[in-house]
Amino acid sequence: MNSSIALEREVEELREYYESGKTKEASWRETQLRGLRSFLQEKEEEIFKALEKDLRKHHIEAFRDEVGTLIKSLNLALSSLKQWMSGKKAKLPNIALLSSAEIVPEPLGVVLIISSWNFPIGAVAAGNTAVLKPSELAPACSALLASGLLSYLDKKAIKVIQGDPEVVKQLLEQRWDKIFFTGSPRVGRIVMSSAVKYLTPVTLELGGKCPAVIDSLSSSFDREVAVKRILVGKFGTCAGQACISVDYILVEKSFTSVLLDLMKVWMKKMFGENPRELKTVARIVNKQHFLRLKNLLADQRVQESLVYGGSMDEDNLFIEPTIMVNPPLEAAIMTEEIFGPLLPIITVEKIEDSIKFINSRPKPLALYVFTKNQSLQRRMISETSSGSVTFNDTIIQYAADSLPFGGVGESGFGNYHGKFSFDTFSHEKAILRRSFLTEFWFRFPPWTVNKHQLLEVAYNYDYLGLLLVLLGLRRFKGRGSSV
Repeated sequence: MNSSIALEREVEELREYYESGKTKEASWRETQLRGLRSFLQEKEEEIFKALEKDLRKHHIEAFRDEVGTLIKSLNLALSSLKQWMSGKKAKLPNIALLSSAEIVPEPLGVVLIISSWNFPIGAVAAGNTAVLKPSELAPACSALLASGLLSYLDKKAIKVIQGDPEVVKQLLEQRWDKIFFTGSPRVGRIVMSSAVKYLTPVTLELGGKCPAVIDSLSSSFDREVAVKRILVGKFGTCAGQACISVDYILVEKSFTSVLLDLMKVWMKKMFGENPRELKTVARIVNKQHFLRLKNLLADQRVQESLVYGGSMDEDNLFIEPTIMVNPPLEAAIMTEEIFGPLLPIITVEKIEDSIKFINSRPKPLALYVFTKNQSLQRRMISETSSGSVTFNDTIIQYAADSLPFGGVGESGFGNYHGKFSFDTFSHEKAILRRSFLTEFWFRFPPWTVNKHQLLEVAYNYDYLGLLLVLLGLRRFKGRGSSV
């Protein structure tokens, strides 16, 4: 059977199952969330092995970034699901006397999730059926999801489809009620173009160049903490292969040498004299991306800016944590998302100049600012635009289910995490109920000046004030235009 026809049939089966109403039941949703949690708990070692095979990612780092944070999110969804599913009362205008209204979330339907490692927590919590397309760049993780995940979930409602970009193209030709995509802006544009055919709503999480602004911290303790948090937000998070990892640093020229000295000390403490020998430093996901990163460093002007690291091992897909100072701003390393263990430092005359620098470039997914200066914090919030702003730390905002996670502009749009994931995969349906017992006769034609005045009263007073005007106990002087 033609693969495109087979995919179309699978999507039709998902739609038929969704239309049965089964996925709208709270009990069904809870069962799927518990199944996801059981998969993470019972297959933890297999997940660690898959991440180690794909990325040489250490199991503690894997628990911190993947397993642990997902279990936390699932626990929140299970404890909050009934509250999330319940409707919210809505206030109505006076003209709708003896009426009630509420907003009720309903699932969107059949959704497509094209993502690296993200699980369909929000999709199933909201009551959708879903196709999960994991990244072919992480084949071990993709195979584990395809072979193991569905043993814990309703196979009629959730499908895992593996494949190359051609499979993605075929998936995008199908009719979906929502597409959720994590990846590059280039592919994000393809996803959006495909969604136009059926006017499908899309959530895009596209990453980008996330800067870290470092003020001239006066306390040696504060400096040390800042350096450790930046290094873990760059080199200690999948070797920089994360959409929210630090992409480059902005710092005052006068503070650069102090910062560099501290970074070199802590680089060696964290990653050793020879990081290549450590099992705690992740590898590049595949040769294609290794060569892409290698080419970023191949520019002679970038080579001249190197101050730390730079060694590579192509056979083992290893790139040493590398730092450079003031590479050319027009070089690829400063115009493309790095997504790897290369960290440029850009100097400015005064730290406030970093605001103009950030605003001159596409809006980042995350902005990290290390400062105790409250005025600078306020300016960073009000004068820059980014998916999020984190002060005095990196990455940690990703673990906060109480905060929306998502981009703005070229770093994406739409958000998720916690209740925001539930909302992303839901439609808020407006419901209004009206009694037959009362009616405002003046809202119907034929129109008169008197009716105009009474409508003005209805829109400007509460019920008591409206009653007093109608009884002639209060005067209302409106525009009273003629008809």
